[in-house]
Amino acid sequence: MQSSLLEPSISTGFRTDEMSTAFLEAAIGNTPLIRLRRVTNHLRENVEVFAKAEFLNPGGSVKDRAALAMILAGEKSGQLTGDKTILDATSGNTGIAFAMIGAARGYQVTLALPANASNERKNTLRALGATIVETDRMGGTDAAQAAAKEIAAADPEKYFYPDQYNNPANWHSHYSTTAPEIWEQTNGRVTHFVAGLGTTGTFVGTSRRLKEFNPVLKAISLQPDLPLHGLEGMKHLDSAITPGIYDASLADSNLLVSTEAAQAMTRRLAREEGLFVGVSSGANVLGALRIAEQMDSEAVIVTVLCDGGAKYLNEEFWS
Repeated sequence: MQSSLLEPSISTGFRTDEMSTAFLEAAIGNTPLIRLRRVTNHLRENVEVFAKAEFLNPGGSVKDRAALAMILAGEKSGQLTGDKTILDATSGNTGIAFAMIGAARGYQVTLALPANASNERKNTLRALGATIVETDRMGGTDAAQAAAKEIAAADPEKYFYPDQYNNPANWHSHYSTTAPEIWEQTNGRVTHFVAGLGTTGTFVGTSRRLKEFNPVLKAISLQPDLPLHGLEGMKHLDSAITPGIYDASLADSNLLVSTEAAQAMTRRLAREEGLFVGVSSGANVLGALRIAEQMDSEAVIVTVLCDGGAKYLNEEFWS
């Protein structure tokens, strides 16, 4: 199995800038799978819960995988050339990944971002050289998508608009890397996969491939319980634009999680497991534990730690 989306090719003819880019991109993927021990100590002994440590990707989130895949697909198709600016809507993490990889590959990056995105996200994007277009804070990523589409349509020769919510390279990055990694790391024992819905790429790609490996595997999707919520990067699909890449048939069940419960689990992960992660990670673990608590036989449940906690330090829930 390939260790990443792009393997570095080392030769004496490699330019220094090409080599550094190759190594950066080769660091994406192959993240550890961590067994949770303390927040699970109330479960049956034969029920195991694991979390994929996606916050250890170089850009700090699971979105590094999709961003790299979409850029490579754009280059392969000829839609992305050196004179074009990468443009997309983001809640933050995919934008950071675009900005990081774009800087390494020599592209300008412009991102439509909800105005209420955290200052940590905005400052990271600016540090990586991205241009930010702030959109209506109440419109969330739906308003950001509308703004990105308008900008792209006004000057199509200037921009490469990957449109992460509708780009099949998004889910395929997880189909080709995340799922095989989970399968290998659990020695094919995984019985359940739990993931929140945002662009839906992680859930769709990983679930689709895991179900090919094991047709009886259960895939559980996760959403905020209310349209107005604090689970950054996740969507309440009943009140938002449904991503074009979403395949509802993959979900064996769907869980609703409150912001407050996810925040409480995020605190517990930091203080009991030593995992300093973001709120969507807390939501995912909470969902995985709910499934685990229903098990009366052996189960291996895997979820995703989407990003790190540093982007959320300004939020009051930590104290």
